[in-house]
Amino acid sequence: MKGPVILLMVAFGLAGCASIQAANTRDTEQLLAAAGFQMKAADTPEKLARLQALPPRQVVLRPRDGAPHYVYADPTVCTCIYAGTGPQYQDYKKLRREQDIARQNAISTAEFADPFYPDFWVPWR
Repeated sequence: MKGPVILLMVAFGLAGCASIQAANTRDTEQLLAAAGFQMKAADTPEKLARLQALPPRQVVLRPRDGAPHYVYADPTVCTCIYAGTGPQYQDYKKLRREQDIARQNAISTAEFADPFYPDFWVPWR
């Protein structure tokens, strides 16, 4: 009886990890689009082969015609590539930093507002 229970727990754990990864991918793709990256669907066998040749879910430099170009391959959520230029990549990095700061501030605010957080009752904070 323990075997099926353990398999079920592992399945739920893997499903949770997959949904977190999908959410992170969507967040990244929203930032890329906001920075001006263009989404290109891998809708032909040739494009799909190029997509699969790239590291998944990473922004990588792929120089073209002597200029820096950046690509982000998503083989699971949209089956597409996001492509952008050097200035667009800089905009993406700026947006990512702003998002990270906002998340950190939200965590800090939540901790401070939590009456069960140890320093909540410290009056000089």
